[in-house]
Amino acid sequence: MNGGASDSIWVALLGAQVHVVRGTRYKHRVIEAGSGDPLILVHGVGSSAELFAHNVMPLAQHFHVFAIDALYHGYSSLEPYDAENRVGAQADALLDFMDALGIPWAHMEGESMGAGMVFDLAMRHPERCGKLVLASGSYFVNMNREFETSPEADRLVPLCRESVMNLSRETVRRRAEYLVAHPDHLTEELVEVQYQLYSDPAIRESMKRVYGVTAPRPRLLYYEEDQASRLSVPSLVIWTGRNRGASPAVGEYLAQCLSARYCLIEDAAHWVQWEQPEEHNRAVADFLLSDN
Repeated sequence: MNGGASDSIWVALLGAQVHVVRGTRYKHRVIEAGSGDPLILVHGVGSSAELFAHNVMPLAQHFHVFAIDALYHGYSSLEPYDAENRVGAQADALLDFMDALGIPWAHMEGESMGAGMVFDLAMRHPERCGKLVLASGSYFVNMNREFETSPEADRLVPLCRESVMNLSRETVRRRAEYLVAHPDHLTEELVEVQYQLYSDPAIRESMKRVYGVTAPRPRLLYYEEDQASRLSVPSLVIWTGRNRGASPAVGEYLAQCLSARYCLIEDAAHWVQWEQPEEHNRAVADFLLSDN
C-alpha cells in the first residue's frame, strides 16, 4: 500500500473521533474529522469504516468527513434485516444518519456496495446530494453492453461466505487478498480488524445474511441504463487497473452512461482507497472542489 503503509490505522486517524450517532430508526458508528462541506464515505460489502483510515484525515483538510459503518455492518444497526430491499434500506439509513445530525446535503463516496447505496440515494433524493464518487462498483446499473467476465469474478462470494462460516484469520485474509492487487497491500492490522469484527457473534450473523448464507441475496441490478443516465448529481467514477470483478472497460462505460468524470488508478484492485490512498485522495478532492 502506498501513502501510509507504515502507519497503523489509528496512527492515520489521529485527530479523528469515533462515536455513535443515534438516528430515528438506526444507530450509526462513524469516524469523523474536519470542517466545511460534509463528505460521507461508505465502504463495500463486509467491511467497515476502517477501510477509509488513510483517507479521512487528508480529506478532512477540505471537508467535514464522516466515514460510517454501513447499515448491517460493523457497529451500526444490524437489525431488522431487509433481504428484499437491502440496498434501498441501506440508502435510507444514510438519510437517517444525515437527519440525526441536521445535514441537509452532503458529498458522498461509496466503494462497491457503498457506491450502490449512494447512487440509489442520489437517484431518489438528489436534493440531499452534492457530488458523488462511485468507486469500484457498477452492479446497480443493468448495462446494455456485455463485457468479458474474468474467471476470478466468481471467487468473491465463496470467499465471503467461507470467512463467516469457517471463521479464522486465514479465511478472513483470503477474502481480503481477493480485494487487493497484491497481498502486501494488506496490513496485519487490517486483517485483525476484520477478524475481530467477524468474531462478534451479532456481526457475524449479520454478515451471514448479507452474504446470502441465512437470507436470500437481494436483486442488485435494479436501475436500467436509460434510468441511470438521468442521474442529475455530478459524479466521478473511480476504477482500478486490477479489479478482479470487472475490467476498466466496465468503469469507463459506467462513466459514459452517467455522463460522469472517469479516473483510472493503476496497481489497485477493489479497495482503491486503501491501496492507493494518495492518488485516491487527490482525485476525490480535485473533483469535489472543482466547479463542475
